[in-house]
Amino acid sequence: MASGILAILDDIAALMDDVLITSKMATRKTAGILGDDLAVNAEKATGYLSSRELPVIWAITKKSLLNKFIIIPLALLFNFFFPIVIKIVLVLGGFYLAYEGAEKIVEYFFPHPKNDTETEEESTEEDNAAAEKEKIKSAVRTDLILSIEIVIIALGTVLDQSLTIQILTVSVVAIIATIGVYGLVGLLVKTDDLGYKLIRDSKNKGFISKVGHFLVRLLPYIIKFLSVVGTIALLLVSGGIFVHNIEAFHHLFPGLHDVIKEFLIGLVAGLLVVGLVLAGKKVVSFGKK
Repeated sequence: MASGILAILDDIAALMDDVLITSKMATRKTAGILGDDLAVNAEKATGYLSSRELPVIWAITKKSLLNKFIIIPLALLFNFFFPIVIKIVLVLGGFYLAYEGAEKIVEYFFPHPKNDTETEEESTEEDNAAAEKEKIKSAVRTDLILSIEIVIIALGTVLDQSLTIQILTVSVVAIIATIGVYGLVGLLVKTDDLGYKLIRDSKNKGFISKVGHFLVRLLPYIIKFLSVVGTIALLLVSGGIFVHNIEAFHHLFPGLHDVIKEFLIGLVAGLLVVGLVLAGKKVVSFGKK
């Protein structure tokens, strides 16, 4: 009996060793997309009231975990029965990410004019709550696409392993990706709160106070930086999806650096979708007249 239990424990230990090795490999493979994931989600998780920052990030984190643990079994099933479906979903997701990135660029150069009904009055609590819900929805939609990319890449590194190792490896990577990314996002958005605390505790005197003031002044620059990096990341991820899943794009411009090629392809695809969306809105508004 004791030898049987020891044998089971030995098998579990061997399995965990295998999962640890494959998880390291998969994490290295997904490192690039995790960096993009951090930039995109950090940009989307900023801009809230200080008291709402961590609750919002926690809400997105929970939805992100749910996204991944819905995606994992679906990815395993489709990869086994209908692998073409994964490619189609990835490409469609790539168009959505490209649209989000290109829309930000278009909005920067051609700001949306304010309606006459818009006033300079402060937003009500209901307005803030509605805006917060909408931003969370947008963040979760973007996270869904990035989560699909992370799961597919992680799965691709263990296709030659047993189903158990595939499930455990992809699950470990999904948890590390979510906790790691949103943990760092939480630290970033609370930079100014840390600064205020240092100023208060030091009674606004000495070196600690200067560090506090530096952190407070630093946050707006961090947010602007993340906004730019997040936009670039959206286009890079989308371009990478197209290059790796559409044969024609894979061989396009062979002399061009991969990063530049992926960015340009993502940007062009995004601008095309933005144009189609704007044209669709005009058609709808014309039909209502």
